Amino acid sequence: MHPMRRSHFLSCLLAGCALAASAAPVAAQTAVFPDRPLKLVIPFAAGGATDVLGRMLAVALGEKLGQPMVVENKPGAGTILAASQVAKAAPDGYTLLLAASTTLTLNPAMREQLSYDPVRSFTPLGIVADMPLLLVGTPTGPSTLQELVAQSKAEPERFSYGSFGSGSSGHFGGEMLKTASGAKLMHVPFSGSAPSLNALMGAQVQIAVDTVVASTPLIKAGRIKPLAVLSAQRLQLLPQVPTVAESGYSGFDMGTWFALMAPAGLPPQTRATLEKALADVSATPAIQQKMKSLGLVPAPGDGAAVSARVERELPQMRAVAARSGIKAD
Repeated sequence: MHPMRRSHFLSCLLAGCALAASAAPVAAQTAVFPDRPLKLVIPFAAGGATDVLGRMLAVALGEKLGQPMVVENKPGAGTILAASQVAKAAPDGYTLLLAASTTLTLNPAMREQLSYDPVRSFTPLGIVADMPLLLVGTPTGPSTLQELVAQSKAEPERFSYGSFGSGSSGHFGGEMLKTASGAKLMHVPFSGSAPSLNALMGAQVQIAVDTVVASTPLIKAGRIKPLAVLSAQRLQLLPQVPTVAESGYSGFDMGTWFALMAPAGLPPQTRATLEKALADVSATPAIQQKMKSLGLVPAPGDGAAVSARVERELPQMRAVAARSGIKAD
């Protein structure tokens, strides 16, 4: 090779090698998130309203992010199994949790030892939806909350209320209702909404606190009767049913809600990407209408809104658990 050409070749070769060496880490640092499928862990069994909500979100978020989002159902221990799994996952944004208020406020309120921390173990990404609770009774029982309170005080041993589990939001809601109204009600826990509402229809309990999702079909069929909504606002599905606050107990507000969470330590840019994707999806009219059709109330809010809600509600739920003696089984 000609000496000049050889010198030029060597110079280019060295320059190219230097460029390649410097470009490799830059490419790694600027990899676009996400560049592979994500996973959404749902802490409930397949088939329920929460599972439907999670799968709907997974499809919409996957389309928004440009990568499929795979759903993994991991029920058990009052959402603790799923929450622990995600809390221990790599903080890279590829493993997410559809957390319930049970995960973030009720479990910590009634358990001294918990395998995750509701604040320090997660990066909150946004509130998804509220699931209101209803006070329901038999068709021949009291027709209003006021009637129930009066009759229960007159016959303190007569009324018991069912919930879909000890330590559930239904249990907390029932105990809050007893404190606010002075109603004399004995709690009877069941292992889910179906057995609780079946017991109500069979008059094994006289009252139940359950979700609007589980209760509404039975209300429309005339099998059970709504007495009051535990949330602050009336429901679109049941606009004729008054709230507890409207029934004479101002300020009463209790329900269950869902939030999207990632492991703690999520990189800021990854967090921003996921927060924006959730906000965009939640604002879609089709998604909002689907939530409403399930009996859910769209409640979009960013990660800061999740943290604020936990900070506000956790002391309240701890007070309810202490006052009512609610402890984990």
